[in-house]
Amino acid sequence: MKKNHFRKIDKLLEIPKEVYSNEVKITIVGFEEIIIENYQGILEYEEYFVRIKTHTGIININGYGFNLENLSNDDIKVTGKIEGIEFERLMEDENVN
Repeated sequence: MKKNHFRKIDKLLEIPKEVYSNEVKITIVGFEEIIIENYQGILEYEEYFVRIKTHTGIININGYGFNLENLSNDDIKVTGKIEGIEFERLMEDENVN
């Protein structure tokens, strides 16, 4: 019941879902910058490949010249030449740690 109450308030105040939940938000700026909000951790990092874990899955970023910059404990920025982005969605039943 409380979840529905918060959803009504959030809609009324126009609060984005990623602010009050673990929902991932991905912002891509051109072909050289991606900001991921609500990430859990970095699984793999190379100059040409980055794997980032979120609450709902894994984001794979392909390209070259990558640099990582923490914006906060929950937000990260990847810069470099982005050539592709892939998503590995976790099943609802899987336990995400």
